[in-house]
Amino acid sequence: MRLPKSDPYAPREWQPHEKPMLLGSPSTPVHPTPRRIAYGIVGLLVCLTGGLGNAMVTANLQNLQGTFAAWSTEIAWLPAVYVMTNISINLLLVKFRQQYGLRAFTEGFLVLYVLVTFFHLFVNDLSSALMVRAAHGMVGAALSSLGIYYQIQAWPAKHRLKALTIGITGSQLAIPIARLFSSELLELDEWRGLYLFELGLALISLACVIALKLPPGDRRKVFEKKDFLTFFLLAPGMAMLCAVLSLGRIEWWFETPWLGWTLAGAVVLIIAAITFEHNRTNPLLNTRWLSSGSIVRLGLVMVLIRIALAEQNTGAIGWLQYVGLQNEQMTTLALSILAGTVCGIVISALTINPQKTAWPIVTSLVLMVIASLMDSHSTSLTRPNQLLLSQFLFGFSSAFFLGPATLAAIGGVIADPRNLVSFSVLFGMSQNLGGLIGSALLGTFQTWREKYHSNLLADQLTTLNPLVTERLQLYSQLFQSRIGDPALLSVQASQQLQTVSTTEATILAYNDTYLLTATIAASTLLWIFWRLIRLRIAARKALKQAMSAKPEEKNP
Repeated sequence: MRLPKSDPYAPREWQPHEKPMLLGSPSTPVHPTPRRIAYGIVGLLVCLTGGLGNAMVTANLQNLQGTFAAWSTEIAWLPAVYVMTNISINLLLVKFRQQYGLRAFTEGFLVLYVLVTFFHLFVNDLSSALMVRAAHGMVGAALSSLGIYYQIQAWPAKHRLKALTIGITGSQLAIPIARLFSSELLELDEWRGLYLFELGLALISLACVIALKLPPGDRRKVFEKKDFLTFFLLAPGMAMLCAVLSLGRIEWWFETPWLGWTLAGAVVLIIAAITFEHNRTNPLLNTRWLSSGSIVRLGLVMVLIRIALAEQNTGAIGWLQYVGLQNEQMTTLALSILAGTVCGIVISALTINPQKTAWPIVTSLVLMVIASLMDSHSTSLTRPNQLLLSQFLFGFSSAFFLGPATLAAIGGVIADPRNLVSFSVLFGMSQNLGGLIGSALLGTFQTWREKYHSNLLADQLTTLNPLVTERLQLYSQLFQSRIGDPALLSVQASQQLQTVSTTEATILAYNDTYLLTATIAASTLLWIFWRLIRLRIAARKALKQAMSAKPEEKNP
């Protein structure tokens, strides 16, 4: 006799300590200590798997450009397509977990990533690499939430906020770690070394999540046909916006027609998706919650912080790459950033407080201002050893603010679980778009200031200036043993002077960029202080009114 199949969407009965916090999240039974430790290790492994692949590509773009024989505008698509797929996939991932369960979610996306990476090893062109990056963008979004769930299992109930902080910030370790050993992977078999490492890491993660499964959670039919219409409007719109932000400063904003057409298409699609969601009875995105004052302010703060944090890769690392340094020559700097990130994660986990989410953000902004001002005194001789402290502070800030900022918005999700998709999209977009806007803004500003300083220095490079004449004679003496023709010797000396002038203009432009990031961080800090003071004054007024109303109630 065949037994009737149980309904997978039927509600389960949970013990009070086991009940999942949200639909689609795992239950939280009591685990023995060895299993908790295993959950914590697997959680960190999954976070690094989701972040290391793209981090290694970003850290080795120059080397990959030569390997693929690609133009700079072509190789820039590699990190761009990752963000293009990563930024909108949470529209579907949250409901996918809620309807099909965590097992299909975790194992399905890891298997997809393993297959795409494996087949890429047999293809030798840039187009297949773009496909892998696109697939990795989707998997990276899935693995970031998976790492959070594993960390929650690793900690007892009273330390769940610590687990949330570690799970959210664990992926911040990827970029400094990638700069430590990715060059050695390239030496193994060029770009295949990177993808072999990605494949091995994905296989290890897949084996771990199969061997150590998450506890089950509730499931429910949540997908609606209109959800996919929203996705097919918003996903290409956000992808087009990411493409413009990623390629704008390389193709240059006002000289490439496709940038304008792509931006126009992105605006149309995004507005259409938001309008459609705003008028739905059961929307995928709660536009009213997203447009509330507190959420708009929080999202703007997170974007501004990400813009300021872009100084690390666009500014300091960008300058060192400009003067010819490779990853193996920046090992101490990567270790400093890694140490700062680890310290930020640990201190954030130890000090996180739901009642005081603003002060870690304020502390991070203060440290960013200090670090940017330190970097703004750089010279053409500045090398990694002079940037260790400032980049340590940036690494600390990048991890320290993230947990409290997320916690500030998650209250709205707990109050109304329907906001979970909206929260996931808000978090992903603020981090991804903030990083892209920061790189685009700082990179464009640096280019503009370099042209400005080059023009000023060029006006002073005249033979009427005795210092210029003296410098030309010095360069002529340097090349005199190699060049016998006086005319060629003069040309070589002039070119050398022009090279030095360009280098000086570039470092002046980078110093201006550091001052810009300090200004952005300081402005954000002042805005937060102004908001906190307003809230404090409003609370005191409300308290006085309440105290004055009590005697009137007693003596009508």
